[in-house]
Amino acid sequence: MKAKKQPARKQLTHIDPDGRPAMVDVSAKAVTAREARAECTVRFPPAVAAQLRASGLKSAKGGIVDTAIIAGTMAVKRTHELIPFCHPLPIDGCRISIDWGGATTLRIECAVRTTHRTGVEMEALTGATVAALTVYDMCKALSHAIVLGPARVLGKRGGRNDFGAT
Repeated sequence: MKAKKQPARKQLTHIDPDGRPAMVDVSAKAVTAREARAECTVRFPPAVAAQLRASGLKSAKGGIVDTAIIAGTMAVKRTHELIPFCHPLPIDGCRISIDWGGATTLRIECAVRTTHRTGVEMEALTGATVAALTVYDMCKALSHAIVLGPARVLGKRGGRNDFGAT
């Protein structure tokens, strides 16, 4: 009787054989179209959410949604400067959407595309979370009880392991 082949054990990719941090070498990977989608939520106390809804998501600092979209987009393009082992990537597209996901919750979604040898999950997560941080910054005068997160990848396509929806 043949023994079943055990699935390959997953390993961390940013650790070299000596256990030291290392950037992944993607030079042997194929250049393909890649995309990822991530989200982050921002939860407000009920009175703050009501005030923001009444103001059309405007604050004394300006338009909250527009400012967060610009900040998130800028962050997507600079992810490699923030996360040590991220490769600098040509960003072919970035779309950030922000809308109410409930009575007191804003839902921020960031979709990123590139044509390269590595994916854009980190760029999508960075865009969504920096947009959420910007919302917090613009609203903190109303309350410090604003909660960010969770942040998560909703899906990715174009690499070895596709999952979720993009």
